[in-house]
Amino acid sequence: MWAVIPVKNLNEAKHRLESVLNPIQRRNLFAAMLEDVLATVMAVPEFEQVAVATICPTAAEIARRNGASVLSTVQDEGQTKAVARTAATLEENGIKHMLMLPGDVPLVTVEEIQTVLEVHGNAPTMTIVPARDEQGSNCIALSPPTAVPLRFGPNSYFPHLETARKMGLTLNTTKLAGIGLDIDTQDDLQELCKQPFQTRAQEYLQEQKIM
Repeated sequence: MWAVIPVKNLNEAKHRLESVLNPIQRRNLFAAMLEDVLATVMAVPEFEQVAVATICPTAAEIARRNGASVLSTVQDEGQTKAVARTAATLEENGIKHMLMLPGDVPLVTVEEIQTVLEVHGNAPTMTIVPARDEQGSNCIALSPPTAVPLRFGPNSYFPHLETARKMGLTLNTTKLAGIGLDIDTQDDLQELCKQPFQTRAQEYLQEQKIM
């Protein structure tokens, strides 16, 4: 199983937070969250490899510093195309299993990821963890990596379920609090700050006196 973290250009990150964070703060917050996610994913022994799919030099440097590999997405096409391109590349190289996790879920834990891997099962299979509002798709495991065409956005969870069912895949879903909290809105920031202090992202928000 390969873990893949798709990352857009950090200078373009988190525009939905522009009412509470300036561009530098949004960039630095995302970098902190990516560090949190990478530190956790790299600690999961079941992964054969961890890769960051990006063309962003800063994200690539963060990936390498944390021991992850970098897969170039050629151009900044958004999460959907980046994941599709990466999945195709993995499958072409004989990789049979992929877990996709975004870079903005700083509360993800090793135990949560292992829960996803434990329920995933044999191919053809999709395992999906929704965002806490059950709109977004915050973690997807796929065997094989191109088993389902993925379409990310604020309303992707139920369409992904429907597509997997139509294509006859074994489908697993599980709700996990850490993976479920992706940081997109002011409410998400407030929820993050309520949690026990443990992440670089929380530390950055505290240092900046943002929340």
